[in-house]
Amino acid sequence: MVKIVVLDGYTENPGDLSWEPLKKLGEVVVYDRTSYQDDPIIAERLKDADIAVINKTPITKNIIDLCPDLKAIAVLATGYNVVDCAYAGKKGIPVMNVPAYGTQIVGQYAVGLLLEICSHYGHHDQTVKEGKWERNDDWCYWDYPMIELYGKTAGIIGLGRIGCATAKILNAMEMKVIAYDVCKTEEGKQVAQYVDLDTLFRESDVIFLHCPLLESTEGIIHKGNIEKMKDGVILINNSRGQLVVEQDLADALNSGKVYAAGLDVVSTEPIRKDNPLLHAKNCLITPHISWAARDSRQRIMDITAENIRSFSEGHPIHVVNEFIN
Repeated sequence: MVKIVVLDGYTENPGDLSWEPLKKLGEVVVYDRTSYQDDPIIAERLKDADIAVINKTPITKNIIDLCPDLKAIAVLATGYNVVDCAYAGKKGIPVMNVPAYGTQIVGQYAVGLLLEICSHYGHHDQTVKEGKWERNDDWCYWDYPMIELYGKTAGIIGLGRIGCATAKILNAMEMKVIAYDVCKTEEGKQVAQYVDLDTLFRESDVIFLHCPLLESTEGIIHKGNIEKMKDGVILINNSRGQLVVEQDLADALNSGKVYAAGLDVVSTEPIRKDNPLLHAKNCLITPHISWAARDSRQRIMDITAENIRSFSEGHPIHVVNEFIN
């Protein structure tokens, strides 16, 4: 019987889903958490596993060498940079991911971050419940400037599936949507106007990051590019924290060059207490939960089960590396 070991299952299934789709495919051992820094513990848990199921637990060259029975790696996510995919491929191990499970919810969350910045719903709800409205001399009040998005320009860096989902929402709000992507698609042309990167920085009132983390995009939001932006621009990032040079963004927030940032990701997660964005002005940070709606996590479970089933039947799908068959 195939042995399937889940190394960090809690964020995928904190108790509101079932591992039954995987259990139908073999013996399943689920660990809620596994130390990310401890190769011996990771290797011990995978020592007789045929298939490793991971989310953020790293699978390095060293771990692969310590686990000679490992035949496949299934990632409970779209991103797979925690796996040494090239070395896995040399060892004949396919790495399978879950594409497109959270397109709509991540786009929804990105716009939600923007709306919170523009209207401060949570803050005003809290002040009402603390009694400020009942004590107020006027029939209404607001503690922050209210920002209307109608007619403003939104720039999207990365117009893939999620970028297009965000663009559709922004179009419905009657914003002008421009986008930068090295690959231009017909779907993208339907929802946004493609421009070069400098034009996007120069014209956007709001900038969304929806690009993958690549050598070409790491640190794409840095001091030099921030200087090209409008004064008072808003930045939204629920893609990858490493797209942003965090000290440069913190400095721009504190100076007012960037009016506000809505972030669901940071460079090191969980966030470190010395992250400069924790104390930056007008910086909204949530704990990497854009993807975490129950519906999207159920899709992850179902697609992962299908990945494992297809691998077991000899025709793996959603493979992200080249491997020796």
